[in-house]
Amino acid sequence: MILCTLLNETERAQDTPLRALISRARNIGRASALISGSMTGEYGGMSDGRAGGGLTFLGLIAHNVAVKKLRLALASLAVAVGVMTVVTFSIVNHSLRASALAIMQTGRADFTVAQKGVSDLLNSNIDEATLRRISAYPQVGGAIGVLVGTTKLNADNPLFVEIGINPGELPDFGVTVVAGAPFDVSASDQVMLGWRAANNLGKHVGDVLQVEQVTYHVVGIYSTGQALGDAGAMFPLLAFQAEQRQPSELTLLFVRVRAGADVAVLRERIERDNPQLVTVRTASDFGRADRSLSLINAADRGSGILAILVGAVIVMTTMTMTFIERTREFGVLAAVGWSRRRVVGMVIAEALCIGLIGAAGGVAMSFAATQAIGQLPSLVGILHPEYTSGAFWRALYTAGAMSLLGGAYPAVRAALLRPLEALRHE
Repeated sequence: MILCTLLNETERAQDTPLRALISRARNIGRASALISGSMTGEYGGMSDGRAGGGLTFLGLIAHNVAVKKLRLALASLAVAVGVMTVVTFSIVNHSLRASALAIMQTGRADFTVAQKGVSDLLNSNIDEATLRRISAYPQVGGAIGVLVGTTKLNADNPLFVEIGINPGELPDFGVTVVAGAPFDVSASDQVMLGWRAANNLGKHVGDVLQVEQVTYHVVGIYSTGQALGDAGAMFPLLAFQAEQRQPSELTLLFVRVRAGADVAVLRERIERDNPQLVTVRTASDFGRADRSLSLINAADRGSGILAILVGAVIVMTTMTMTFIERTREFGVLAAVGWSRRRVVGMVIAEALCIGLIGAAGGVAMSFAATQAIGQLPSLVGILHPEYTSGAFWRALYTAGAMSLLGGAYPAVRAALLRPLEALRHE
């Protein structure tokens, strides 16, 4: 009734000066308690149906968001897709980084040495002469060289990790033999399985293992304390180098520093004396050794920015359409005394509600997307998703950024409306 009265007054007063019309609207509004927020505009009445009461400000926001259900669903879906992309990239990036770093942290070392800037960590190539040279540094308490490779063992293990190492260096490498015994240094048909690999393959000491048409006898079961290392196998270094056709070549060096020596100084010296090498101690160092991880990080950041921009455009389009449909409502709100700040707050809050719904949907979709990606043949056994709190916070601020950027323009337009022009809008 109040809105109809106000609009009738507007139509009968087409030539009334602006000040007189606004004054009349304010008088009607004060008498009817419109300023309190019971106004819902053209979407269905002045009251929420409760006897003797109107909608609260938050209730008005919820009503305005839910009244166009199809539009709400489509806008929220667009936000959800953007959030899913960002969260999935974040989870995959974190998991791949953790898996790769696990390889470099298998040994009981203070840091790892790899070839700088290779496309893949497993393509790192260091000769044994370099190992001997680094071992001779007075600050080095010990250095171990290993050759790392992968093979397709079966459909369930398309990237089975293989490590070639001298048996005498197993204790220093952090390997504990939990069953059987280590292989012989010159053996060509012996293998040790990590306890996870033994469980997955159903193998025990004394069984045989077929790897690339070569039959090996399982002589021991080991544990390293690292999931990726315990899911692989270890071979005598000389035999593995011959099998891989990489004589005198190593993939990684694991360096242990003498007590009292400065690790940072030693790392700096190794990199200065060997510019083709890089030392890795933390996850932040890893990108210098593996370019693929740097590319994944760049894609992760790029996808986040792109998702925010695309989501913001969709939210802006949705809220602008809503603004056009509700022009008279915003005019009435301004006429009855709503401040521009309150109008902006209402529109931004409606956009944030859309973002919040989209964030919840996007997180749920990211679970399914991550599981699907983990089943890709190239990632089976390598990708171990970890749903950290950081990924979920990223979902919230991504959705929030979409909502704030997308709602800013229609909110400002709604706040700057002139009541007379808005009430005459058809």
